[in-house]
Amino acid sequence: MQCPQCHSTQTAKNGQRRGRQCYKCKQCGRQFLESYRPWRYSNEVKQLCIKMYLNGMGLRGSERVTEIHHTTVMHWIREAGHRLDDAPEAEEIPEVTDLDELQTFVGSKRNKLWIWTAVNHKQAGILAWVIGDRSGETFKRLWSIVKCWQCFFYVTDGWKVYPCSPSQGDQIVSKTYMTRVEGENTRLRHYLARLHRKSWCYSKSVDMLKCSLRLLLHYLKDGTVPLPT
Repeated sequence: MQCPQCHSTQTAKNGQRRGRQCYKCKQCGRQFLESYRPWRYSNEVKQLCIKMYLNGMGLRGSERVTEIHHTTVMHWIREAGHRLDDAPEAEEIPEVTDLDELQTFVGSKRNKLWIWTAVNHKQAGILAWVIGDRSGETFKRLWSIVKCWQCFFYVTDGWKVYPCSPSQGDQIVSKTYMTRVEGENTRLRHYLARLHRKSWCYSKSVDMLKCSLRLLLHYLKDGTVPLPT
């Protein structure tokens, strides 16, 4: 093995790095790998890594499988997520909307956040969502979107902030009729490792959580992910 710096052939093996053989030059002390991967990755590789992430694999898990550093994959996810709207465009205005919240955290379990979701009671797919605490102020952000649909009824679990916006006559409080929205929230937990229960994976920033949600919702609807540049 020839040293890339002094071109000496007096080299010795010096352990491994990510499964690839390392060498050290006895003449100049340069450490180098047997072969280097090209710094550019194909679009197919980028899509594969993002799809692995959107199918329940954590960033470090995909790194162990693909040998592509997790920060590189994270950069692709952020880049693709920032190019998307929060949710795919609704095919029709719902007549009945289900409203619910999904608890998670960012950074540590003390920093709790809720993902508030709105879905069509009769169709699959999340139509709108916001992230924040569990207060009425956060719900008002979601309600500013939902109220434009002018639905006939809104199904909730009776959390105290809901009567602040939908009138009592338009609100149905029933856990039985919330299977649609609870099923959609369960899908979020299933497909994103950072939302799994009892997992070592978790979000370290709200921005990364938002990008993950945008990508997943579009992926579940269209089966495709946008390519990062």
